[in-house]
Amino acid sequence: MTSTPIAELWPSPPGVADARPEAAFRLLQAAVESFAERGFHATTTRDIATAAGMSPAALYIHYPSKAALLAEISRAGHAATLALVRDAVAGEGDPVDRMRHLVEEFTAWHARARTVGRVVNYELHALPADAYTVVAALRLDIEREVSALIEAGVGAGAFEVVEVRTAARAVTSLGIDVSRWYTGRSSETPEELGRRYGDLVLRMLGAKLG
Repeated sequence: MTSTPIAELWPSPPGVADARPEAAFRLLQAAVESFAERGFHATTTRDIATAAGMSPAALYIHYPSKAALLAEISRAGHAATLALVRDAVAGEGDPVDRMRHLVEEFTAWHARARTVGRVVNYELHALPADAYTVVAALRLDIEREVSALIEAGVGAGAFEVVEVRTAARAVTSLGIDVSRWYTGRSSETPEELGRRYGDLVLRMLGAKLG
C-alpha cells in the first residue's frame, strides 16, 4: 500500500479547482520522498527538483528553499493528525470507545502515510525556528487533546493512570513510531494494526476489557 498522496494533505478549498499548482504538488511529493530516504541535510534542492522532473531553478518559483518545503510538509502533516485526533475525542461513546477509535485511526494514518510521518516526526530538528514554533504548537495541541480524553477516562473510572501527560505521550509515541518501521510488505494492514494497537493502549491505560 502506498503512502497517503500529498494532495490529500492540501485539499483545495470548496468550489476552488487546482488552488495549488500541480508543479507544487510534485515538488512536495519529491521532497517527502527525498527527505525520508536521505534525510533533510543530505538532500539538495537539485535532488528534489530532479525527482519532480523539474530544473532546480523551477523549484524556486514555488518555494524559496528546501527548508520552506520541509516547513510546509511538517505543518500539513501535523495539522492532519490534529484534525484526526480532535474528531476522535469529540466522537460518540464513552472514553474507552473514543480512545480505541483515536488509537486505531492515529495508528492507521501513520502506517498509510508512513513516508510523510517519518519526515514530519523525525526531521523536526531541521526546521527553521519560526516553522518549529508552529509545529510545536500543533504537537502540543495533539498532546492536550489526548490528555483530556485520558483525564475523562480517569474521571469516569475507566482508566487507571498515575501521570496523565506521560500516558498521553506514550499513546502518541506508539502510533508515531509505526511510520518508522511499517512497510508495504508488512503482514498487517494499517487497519488491522490500528485495532491491535487500540487493544494495547487500552490495556496500558488500565481499561477493563472483556
